[in-house]
Amino acid sequence: MTPHDAPSRRTVTKGALLGAAAVLFGSGAARAASEETAALRLPAPTGPHPVGLRTFVLTDTSRNDPWEPAAGVREVKISVLYPARTVRGFPRAPQLTPDEAGLFAVLASRVHPGLPEAGVDWGAVLTHGHVDAPPLPGRRPVLLYTPGGGDSRTLGTTLAEDLASHGRVVVLVDHPGDASQVELPSGMRVTVLRGDPDPDLFRTMIDTRVADLRFVLDRLGELPLAPVMDLRRIGVYGHSAGGTAAVHALAGDDRITAGVNLEGYLDLDPELVARLDRPLLMFRTDGFEFSDRLVRSWVGVQARRVVLPDANHWIFSDYAHLVPQLQAAGLVTAGARARLVGAGDTRAATAVVRRGVRSFFDRRLPAAGHR
Repeated sequence: MTPHDAPSRRTVTKGALLGAAAVLFGSGAARAASEETAALRLPAPTGPHPVGLRTFVLTDTSRNDPWEPAAGVREVKISVLYPARTVRGFPRAPQLTPDEAGLFAVLASRVHPGLPEAGVDWGAVLTHGHVDAPPLPGRRPVLLYTPGGGDSRTLGTTLAEDLASHGRVVVLVDHPGDASQVELPSGMRVTVLRGDPDPDLFRTMIDTRVADLRFVLDRLGELPLAPVMDLRRIGVYGHSAGGTAAVHALAGDDRITAGVNLEGYLDLDPELVARLDRPLLMFRTDGFEFSDRLVRSWVGVQARRVVLPDANHWIFSDYAHLVPQLQAAGLVTAGARARLVGAGDTRAATAVVRRGVRSFFDRRLPAAGHR
């Protein structure tokens, strides 16, 4: 385990983003924003349906925010991706809003060392989700996604879009307080996590994430998209800390039928995990720095397991597609690429993940025939 640096957390008002970034992270903030040049692309989903997208901020008045006590009640931001009836006339959503992109240009190399400090137009990355496109009629299984620690929900876009294009409703959940940046009505929440979290921090992260997931499940039936959600057919998946949270939510919430763990530790509540009797699929890479702890934490867990060769931890996120493009542009070194996503064929690895996750949920939560 690496030494842990205490995470820095700030709430930034919309009008003071770059100024606050300069104060927090140095005078390179304005320069990083002005030097954005490289445009990046995400791969298209493989399913038969175009993808719609809507974003919501939900407020949980039953609990205080554990990371920002002064903020009062807990706010959670979600993106809902779904099969669309048509996307004609509905624009593709950017992966990050302009304010998020401007801030992430400063945060990127601090959240994930090896990413460039400048030279990237993060705001130009488009998803394949079309904002407010009308949903395809019919009730469909729902999948919740919880990202890796330090990452925003939108770094799980590619896998989520693929699942939605094959007939599911996918809910990407942001966890303010351990996501790099989350744009909320109350302001931009900024967090920088470094190193492997210490036990107390990790406990807070996972407990907060599980509570967020349960709260989102409570509220899905109230959303405008509720008519296309089959809330009797719910799955969960997550990456890293999100994988840990996904398994804990699966073990503790009877509404969830099946789950996928993308390289998350399972040593936080071993007794809870040992009692898990629902379908679980687990992926890991052969290059993860903390694989010894990971493998030990998986001992005795009943699940199908897949190992990705020549891959590393962030292969399960959109960095699998972005980092090779950054390397080709001369903005990421071969060593940094290997530490982030591995030196192998990222397209082949992500195809394995897409097919594996999709076929697992196909068996456990069939998308077709449930109107």
